[in-house]
Amino acid sequence: MTTRNSLRLERASGILLHISSLPSKYGIGTFGEKAYRFVDFLEEAGQAYWQILPLGHTGFGDSPYQCYSSVAGNPFFIDLDFLAEEGFLDYNYLNCLNPYDDNRVDFGRISVERYRILKIAFDQASRMGKAQEKIKKFEEENGDWLEDYAMFMAV
Repeated sequence: MTTRNSLRLERASGILLHISSLPSKYGIGTFGEKAYRFVDFLEEAGQAYWQILPLGHTGFGDSPYQCYSSVAGNPFFIDLDFLAEEGFLDYNYLNCLNPYDDNRVDFGRISVERYRILKIAFDQASRMGKAQEKIKKFEEENGDWLEDYAMFMAV
């Protein structure tokens, strides 16, 4: 039995910030270096929580509350610099992209451009022989939802 005296209540604070709101030279915040630095900043500032909005692949209106899946992540949040560090993208190619507006996310532009860039990275990873093993592992770990989601998105 828990008594009032045995409960230890502490105050804690945090911030609500969606991953897409982090700064990025590629038009939308990602799970890249800026996210890691933001977590470090929160810790240094004594914050205990980072509340984020849903991270799924969004549909019409690009609302994080209208995701196609409760488990599939949004491919826009894949960090392009990390892909370049792995050798899947060329920094010269990324540097030639037209600059994005720093103050807003242009989902229309990103939805066209990002898939093209991710396809280039996937093709390079495949040529390097690094994709198949990781894909197979991902399929095994996520088999309970992946095939249905892939079919839904394809249809």
